[in-house]
Amino acid sequence: MKHRPQPVPDRDAEADLDALSRALAGLTTPAHVRAFLEDLCTPAELEAMADRWKVVPLLVEGVPYREIHDRTLVSVTTIGRVARTLERGSGGYALAIEHLPRPKRRSA
Repeated sequence: MKHRPQPVPDRDAEADLDALSRALAGLTTPAHVRAFLEDLCTPAELEAMADRWKVVPLLVEGVPYREIHDRTLVSVTTIGRVARTLERGSGGYALAIEHLPRPKRRSA
């Protein structure tokens, strides 16, 4: 995490996060979001975010941490952090999951 010589006042930090959120919300396609993220983030930041996101559906399905690790190679520590955020966070993961297209079911 970036450390500044003087912390940004809370109201400025909130305004900055709001501006970033509006920028993301204004993008209309996954390709546009990807381009924005690739410009905004370092490769390591993108990898960390992608790792967090790929374990979310598995946690929602109730897959055990060790199995998630075996499937994704994401550390058990990161999996635990994501799980805690799913339980006690701002609800962003749940909102994103709700907006994903549902997998098509096969007819019997």
